Amino acid sequence: MILFFDKALLAIGNVLFVAGLAFVIGLERTFRFFFQKHKMKATGFFLGGVLIVLIGWPLIGMILEIYGFFLLFRGFFPVVVGFIRRVPVLGYLLNLPGISSPT
Repeated sequence: MILFFDKALLAIGNVLFVAGLAFVIGLERTFRFFFQKHKMKATGFFLGGVLIVLIGWPLIGMILEIYGFFLLFRGFFPVVVGFIRRVPVLGYLLNLPGISSPT
């Protein structure tokens, strides 16, 4: 738990996340994904958070990164929830009356 906000480990994680994304979808598509006109705010928060972590303020940087991450990938969340609904135990929990949305 002490190493949870270690700036070196967070920096390595950030670099590996972006590198992994580039390896999976390619360099050009990664660049296009991050630098679309309507995603510039999200990219700014995410990359600004990475920069702030590298400067040495890991808690503030992680907050900015998480906000940017949710803004960047909010289009994927319905797909993920739809997939999880098909998993046996998790799907049952997501389809409980208080959790599921009325359709």
